[in-house]
Formats: sequence, structure tokens, C-alpha cells
Amino acid sequence: MKRWFFAFLPLILLGVLIALFLAKGPLGLFKAILPPIQELSVERIVLKPDEILLHVVNDGPDPITIAQVMVNGAFWNFEMEPNSTLSRLGRGRIRIPYPWVEGDMEHITLVTRDGVTFEAVVEVATVTPTPDRRYLSTFALLGVYVGVIPVFLGLLWLPFLKTLRSGWYGFFLALTVGLLVFLGVDSLVEAIETTEKAPETFQGMGVLTFGLSLSFLSLSAISRRSQMRAKEKGEGYQRLVLAFLIAFGIGIHNLGEGLAIGGAYAVGEVALGALLVLGFMIHNVTEGVAIIAPIARIKPSLKHLVLMGLLAGIPTILGTWIGGFSYSAIWAVLFLAIGAGAIFQVVFEIVKQMGKSTSGGLVTFGNVAGFLTGLVIMYVTGLFVAA
Repeated sequence: MKRWFFAFLPLILLGVLIALFLAKGPLGLFKAILPPIQELSVERIVLKPDEILLHVVNDGPDPITIAQVMVNGAFWNFEMEPNSTLSRLGRGRIRIPYPWVEGDMEHITLVTRDGVTFEAVVEVATVTPTPDRRYLSTFALLGVYVGVIPVFLGLLWLPFLKTLRSGWYGFFLALTVGLLVFLGVDSLVEAIETTEKAPETFQGMGVLTFGLSLSFLSLSAISRRSQMRAKEKGEGYQRLVLAFLIAFGIGIHNLGEGLAIGGAYAVGEVALGALLVLGFMIHNVTEGVAIIAPIARIKPSLKHLVLMGLLAGIPTILGTWIGGFSYSAIWAVLFLAIGAGAIFQVVFEIVKQMGKSTSGGLVTFGNVAGFLTGLVIMYVTGLFVAA
């Protein structure tokens, strides 16, 4: 008990000090004369026939009260649940009965009791998809086109890789590293950009750091354990585990692609969504090569190949559902960060394996050429993605 008392004593005293500062310190003295700090984040806009529904969260330190709503420059009636006042991190739904027009731009202004305004824009008005049989099957089909089929097409290069001489094996491993580095950086950049869309209170960079660390360290522990078992089951087992890790990292990355596609279709940007589908289909065929390169020298069973393809492709379907029905910027940051961490961990494992199995590791002329070829392939196929 004495030990725990001294463990918590600094925290208790810190809490007392903060309470005194807020009540009697400079902040407490000036709080009455300083204007309130109000921040409101519109997380999602749902369009139903003759109705606009806004999901909002109080992103500031002070309570906020919505007093008026304007749609396209005109004041409009509204209802707010649970009530018109939101405390810090409080969530609410603003229901506006408005006869919006299909395909038009709708401009919404929220006015607080203190006169602060917040803007929300619907670029292309269209009915928001609901999770019924029609839309579930449609988004699932999009995920199959984008993630599942292209990955399995890429796996069909396995017989070709098996026919290559051993000298080319390092080249294709290095090419895999190039492919994965490009995907990892792409996921990381997209996660950083998405943090700007999330409420600041949720600390998007903190979520990004957590997701990145979670996947990288967790997969490192799994890899270390597989290496210990590889001493009993042989090198082929370790290569198989590495291929599954690659498939997992690519799958989480493809989940992020599904978020983008589902979100585009959900807000009525059908043309953009179609371009994303076509672009990602071309882009993702190369992911199959990254999965099979480590196992080109062994004989993986058909069952293992199918599981790898599903592990890399199925998350795309989940992403389209999340993006289409309940997109959240902060969750997108987490998924993208997990994908980036997983991919970087796999890159580390492949480079470490190359250092043991090939003379010079990644820095031979042939392997450097393979690495750069992987980057170029991802860059060229990425030009087809209109995002």
C-alpha cells in the first residue's frame, strides 16, 4: 500500500494544482472576460429525400449552442438531437427539412448563439446510400473488382517466377521491396492528409503514431516467433510466414483504398469513384507479385495461395462498406497508419532476409535495379488513380 501511495501521490497533487489554477489562477480570473473558444466539426452529411442530416462534434474547449441554420443563404428550420447545446467532445445530429435538388451544390451554415459560423458544403447532392441489400452488394462488388481480382491476377505470376534462374531471385525480392516501400509511403502520406479532416481534439497525429507502432511492433513479435519455429520447420516455413505478413499489410492498405472509393460514391462523385476503381484495379495487380516473390523457391499449396489472396483483397470490401455507409476521418487515419506500419515491418524483414541469403543484400547493382523498378512500376500504375 505504501508503494502504491507514492506511485499515485504526484498525480493526485498534480490534479489539485490544476484544479486550483482553473479556479483561482490567471485562467480562472480572465475566463469571465475572455470570449469563448468555439470549434465545431461536421463529421458526416447524410442526404435523405427532402432532408439533410448533419453529424457534428464539439471540437473546442467551451460549450457551444447552435442557434440558427442557413441553407444556400436562407435561414431554415432545424431540429437538433440530443439538444442544441454541446459540451466538449459532445456529439449531435442536426436534422434540416430541406427540398434539396439532385446534382446541385448545397451550402450549409451553422450559426451559434454567440454569432460564430461554421460552413459545410455538399458538392454534388444525391441520396446517401443506406446499408440495405442493394448497396451492400454493390459496394462488395466494387471491392472485389478493386482488391480481390487484381491480387489474384498478380498471384498468377508465380509459375513465371519459378522458371527464373536463381540470380534473378534477388532482383524480384528487391522489386518487392520497392513495391512495398511505395505502398507504405503512400499509406503514410494519406494518413497524414486525413488527420487534417479529423476533429483536432482527437489528435490525429497521436492516432497515427499509435496505429503505426501497433502494427510494426506486433508484426515484429510475430516474425520473431516464426523465426524461432523456423529452426524446427525449416526456411520454407519462414518464407511462407513472410508472404502472409505481406498479404496482411497489403490488405490493410487496400482497406484504405476501399474507404476512398466508398466515400466517393457516397457523396455522389460517381465519375471519381469509377476512375478510382479503374485506377486501383491496374495499380493492385502488382501487389500479387509482392506476395509471391518470397515463396517463389518453395512449393506453396493452393490453399495457402487462396488464403493470401483473400487476406490481401477482402479488406477492400470492408473499406468500401465503411466509406460508403459510415466514413469517419479518425478511423481512416488509424487504418491507414496500421497498414503503413505493417508494410514497413515487412520491408524490414525482407531486407534482413536478403542480407543473409544474398551477397551484398539490397545494395548490389542488380538488387538496386530491382528496387528502383518496383518504385517505377508503382508510380506508373499510380498515374491511373485519379485521387
